[in-house]
Amino acid sequence: MSFTLHQTDGGARAGTLTTDHGDIPTPIFMPVGTRATVKSVQPRDVRELGAKVILGNTYHLYLRPGAEILRAGGGLHRFMSWDGPILTDSGGFQVFSLSPLRKLTEQGAAFQSHIDGSRHLFTPESVVAMQRDIGSDIMMVLDECPPGTSSWSYAKTSLELTTRWAARCWTAFEASKPRYGHRQMLFPIVQGATFDDLRRESASQLMDLAPWPGVAIGGLSVGEPTEVMYRVLDGLMPLLPTDRPRYLMGVGTPENLLEGIERGVDLFDCVMPTRNARNGTVFTSTGKIHLKNAALKADFGPLDPDCGCATCRTHSRAYLRHLFTVDETLGLTLATIHNLHFYLALVAEARTHILVGTFAAFKRETLARMRPVRAISPTLS
Repeated sequence: MSFTLHQTDGGARAGTLTTDHGDIPTPIFMPVGTRATVKSVQPRDVRELGAKVILGNTYHLYLRPGAEILRAGGGLHRFMSWDGPILTDSGGFQVFSLSPLRKLTEQGAAFQSHIDGSRHLFTPESVVAMQRDIGSDIMMVLDECPPGTSSWSYAKTSLELTTRWAARCWTAFEASKPRYGHRQMLFPIVQGATFDDLRRESASQLMDLAPWPGVAIGGLSVGEPTEVMYRVLDGLMPLLPTDRPRYLMGVGTPENLLEGIERGVDLFDCVMPTRNARNGTVFTSTGKIHLKNAALKADFGPLDPDCGCATCRTHSRAYLRHLFTVDETLGLTLATIHNLHFYLALVAEARTHILVGTFAAFKRETLARMRPVRAISPTLS
């Protein structure tokens, strides 16, 4: 498993992350499949859309279907019939955002299930073991994700705990073996809230711990203004290794993706394309369209004339509006296919422009056509 950097264009990077389940061309957007499915679409649809990697979540997979079923099913790839790479979040964000009763100790994070109130404990060692059971190609360490409004003192205490947990995760990773025969890699997660000095401290501590094959950036798009997120990235990115992939967790809008790519981010995930689609909102080259809008009732044009997805080639705005008006599930599928295509095509086009040195102009022209869409905090897919 390796990362090859092919070209840079300013801060933007085009590379290839090699895994045993296939190559991941970067920059890349990862559709979110929290509970072993990208909602509203089949794995076949996701594959045909050109997705090279999807995201699962340790917290949700631990609760349902559970490690025993995943082991019996041969791991998540076989269980959900997805033969490409999978990245899993360790579940730290979900523990702290979904569980109303949780307690942090040096040992780990004790929490109650949001499903039935049962009590559980995530330790650095247990989340590594669970991700071995899942069989994801890219695993994350257990971390605490503090709110964007955290005080400096809270953020410092939090990142130091995350660093100690990361060291234990690496020890557990090195002491264990992949369960299903393919190789796995483990990423640390840089924290520090919105404080530049703490972000520098977190990155420095983590990079000194182990020869990580990549690095994740957590704790952004969790309530802080978008401009603050960009400022944090501006200060942090020059401190991260250039020969390894950088993953910005839970971000974001089309604008966020292009801004992140410009700053050197390689991997993104976000629930926006799938969740917004299910709520009747689609992204287009000129901005968002709300499919329940009465003005679309007799609009027989495609969602986006510049889009080549199956939805735009086959169905009209009027038909999509009709499906949402009468609560037909086909509407959710068609809108999700379009939104995922939009996101995947956006990063693929960005990569093409990086390779030929025209990314800055591409970004400027794309954002000029598109009304900016502000980031929202990540929740369930």
